[in-house]
Amino acid sequence: MTVLVDPPLWPRHGRVWGHLVSDASLGELHEFAARAGIPERGFDLDHYDVPAERYDELLALGAQLVDTRELVRRLRASGLRVPARDRHRDRH
Repeated sequence: MTVLVDPPLWPRHGRVWGHLVSDASLGELHEFAARAGIPERGFDLDHYDVPAERYDELLALGAQLVDTRELVRRLRASGLRVPARDRHRDRH
């Protein structure tokens, strides 16, 4: 069981964001996010959006930094990935 974070590459709202996921369960992901103080509103069906300035803290708490392709590969392998076609366009 691992919590993963990919590099912050996506600009939005004056910040640069990345994704926090679990390769095991949503329960693990939510527990980690709560421990890190990430608000529930940052959850988007299979991941949390996290700003670049939180990365040092997330890594110190045990998140593993992986590239985006690896994050998506492991999320898909876990069965937790929500495909783009199943996402609502108005979520962001």
